[in-house]
Amino acid sequence: MPTYVLMSRLSPEVTRNMRNREEIGKEWKQRIAHQVPEVRWLAHYALLGPYDFLDIYEAPNEEAAAKVSMISLTLGAVRAESWTAIPYARFLELSKEV
Repeated sequence: MPTYVLMSRLSPEVTRNMRNREEIGKEWKQRIAHQVPEVRWLAHYALLGPYDFLDIYEAPNEEAAAKVSMISLTLGAVRAESWTAIPYARFLELSKEV
């Protein structure tokens, strides 16, 4: 399955009350599990910088990845971008074809 990276930034309303962060995060994971059950999570990180979270996951296609971003937006993210990630070994193979 293709690998994707989700970069998300939370809205000021969500970040004002960080005590509810765990509850919102659980709801987010449950909604994705229900609406996009084929997604497989590989990693989840909180960040310091222009984005609040980085998630690495596998999804069958870009439509499923888009759903992950859209669900994130409905639960308090002001920015949610899913990027395609190519394993480095495969990238090297592709570079030899150019």
